[in-house]
Amino acid sequence: MLMAVDVGNTQTVLGFFEGEEPLGKWRIATEVHRTADELAVFFAGLLALEGLRRDAVDAVIVSSVVPGLTRSYRNLASEIFEVPFYRVTAEMETGLDNRYDDPGEVGADRIVNAVAAGRHYGFPAIIVDIGTATTVEAVDGEACYLGGAILTGLYVSLEALVSRTAKLPSVDLEEAPPRVIATNTPDSIRSGFIYGYAGAVDALIRRSRDELGEDNVRVVATGGPAGVIVPYCREIQHFDPDLTLKGLLTLYEMNA
Repeated sequence: MLMAVDVGNTQTVLGFFEGEEPLGKWRIATEVHRTADELAVFFAGLLALEGLRRDAVDAVIVSSVVPGLTRSYRNLASEIFEVPFYRVTAEMETGLDNRYDDPGEVGADRIVNAVAAGRHYGFPAIIVDIGTATTVEAVDGEACYLGGAILTGLYVSLEALVSRTAKLPSVDLEEAPPRVIATNTPDSIRSGFIYGYAGAVDALIRRSRDELGEDNVRVVATGGPAGVIVPYCREIQHFDPDLTLKGLLTLYEMNA
């Protein structure tokens, strides 16, 4: 059984696979100071919920933007599970030709998503990952990873607005605004953030498509907050909340 983990700045996505079959998946808060022992206790509880045993884990693959937690997961795999550990890096076999100026600077999650998009949707592709930061990636028809854009995350932007204004309240963005021209302050904030953010994502997709200059470009979105924004985007064709886990599974199959 494979344990696949994507460690983001705010949330961690975890999945267990037996071959291609998902046995369980969760989205949990990222706690940067957790040790391998703490992770072992926590994941044993999650496995028990699905009727699975810890000793069924055969390998661990991790993409991470939090270096301290990368070490904890490596120790979890080697010292507690006693199984092979795979960390997503620029040196890993991905099937992509990484054209970034410095390939090692590309976030692991960006590469994982690109790999999954190629496997499940095909290239050329534009991949949107809406999270703590939002990334828009472009891969051409020859599987060349070209790079992309990074935008401030939806909820990071909302927190910044509320913390820097005296009278504007925090709002639940999952409650849809009735219209763009809102008639009260909470709905006005929802309108600005949801329609405005969707418009920004659409604009980046259109410009990326123009720069790619290819036909039949697939546009795929993923990410924890993506479900709030995707219904209001006009350029996104596919919403796949499990895209990163699928990419980790593919990378394990390519590198094991």
